[in-house]
Amino acid sequence: MPSVVMNVFASLYIVADGYFVANYAGKTEFAAVNLIMPVLNILGETGYMFGVGGSALIAKTLGEKNREQANRLFSLIVLVTSCLGVLMMVAGFIFMPQITAMLGAKGSLLEYSALYGRIFILALPAWIWVYEFQLFFVTAEKPGLGLAVTICAGLCNVALDALFIICFKWGIVGAAAASALSQIVGGVLPIIYFVRRNNSLLKLVKPVWDGRALIHCCINGSSEFMAEAASSLVGIIYNTQLLKYAGEDGVVIYGLLMYVSLIFTAIFVGYSNGIGPVFSYHYGAQDQSELKNLLKRSLIIIGVTSVMMFVISESMAHPFSALFLEDALKLLPDAVHAFRIASVAYLFTGMAVFGSAFFTALNNGPISALISFLRTFVFELGAVLMLPVLLGVEGIWYSVVFAELMAAVTGSIFMVAFRKKYLI
Repeated sequence: MPSVVMNVFASLYIVADGYFVANYAGKTEFAAVNLIMPVLNILGETGYMFGVGGSALIAKTLGEKNREQANRLFSLIVLVTSCLGVLMMVAGFIFMPQITAMLGAKGSLLEYSALYGRIFILALPAWIWVYEFQLFFVTAEKPGLGLAVTICAGLCNVALDALFIICFKWGIVGAAAASALSQIVGGVLPIIYFVRRNNSLLKLVKPVWDGRALIHCCINGSSEFMAEAASSLVGIIYNTQLLKYAGEDGVVIYGLLMYVSLIFTAIFVGYSNGIGPVFSYHYGAQDQSELKNLLKRSLIIIGVTSVMMFVISESMAHPFSALFLEDALKLLPDAVHAFRIASVAYLFTGMAVFGSAFFTALNNGPISALISFLRTFVFELGAVLMLPVLLGVEGIWYSVVFAELMAAVTGSIFMVAFRKKYLI
């Protein structure tokens, strides 16, 4: 539960921006945030790749009773991702206007997107820390502390959004500044904790270079990174298609769908992240009976939660849409219609997310990466490019349903195929 709530609050960083921008800045500003966020997500999700891959490797090392090596790996990963974050921050700040223009933005939409992106990206190293420490807190057996840090940063973001956007009237500048400052809070607090003496399983120590471990970490975490980054890439394609078939209004509607999806999907991602190190630990300890037990219970939890999410999403389509469209009520009927189509995907999203995370936890990066690749680059990307040709804008809303269904089926097939190998 701490891992689930932690991921939900991490998603609220972005949702809070969307709510305040949509209702207190303007429709064009809201579309601008939605347009540039997938690009920023791809950069930040680098931390997710190292966090997922690193936590599986570290948990396995802890299961083998080698705590000193686990701390060295942990420290090396944090150092490398910090350096990588600074490099990407500098490049992103310089080329943000060009990146925004490549997305198809023009005029004020381009201006607002580039402005938001340049402010937000100044906190990129901290955002990478936020992503990876979500996983490392679980591995360190301190999910409650990770939850506290995430809640603190999330509340900071909401408070600063209200202050900067409503009180100071800073508009999209205020939204970007609020998000950047909250990322710094969420990223720096874990650094302070792990540098000092603590009673968790992990501590930041002097790192020792281990290129082979880093490569293994990247390969093992590449599936989850691919899933998240490809989802953001698909989001870019969605926005491009929507600008073509529905204009700026289509980007606005897609934005509100994605904000709600962030919260719902975060529940599945949070569960998978929370249970992943447990799978890894028992796999390292060769405890097959507990692996079977964990898998059985996980499938039940995911199945029940998927149905609940579908029911909530369908019944709350109108209120959820209205929440972001107070200043654009003419879009409400189209938004509710799109929302009810996209809600069907929640029946399959849980299995699609868990299927990939399960093989990552077992340190089978290639299969996990294959599931993620098929889910996004084949199923969803193919659908969003082809279905609009046949169905127009309706095809864009059906694309995510098709992709999640096919990914859930694919993950299930691999689980059955590898049961004997992992004795589950």
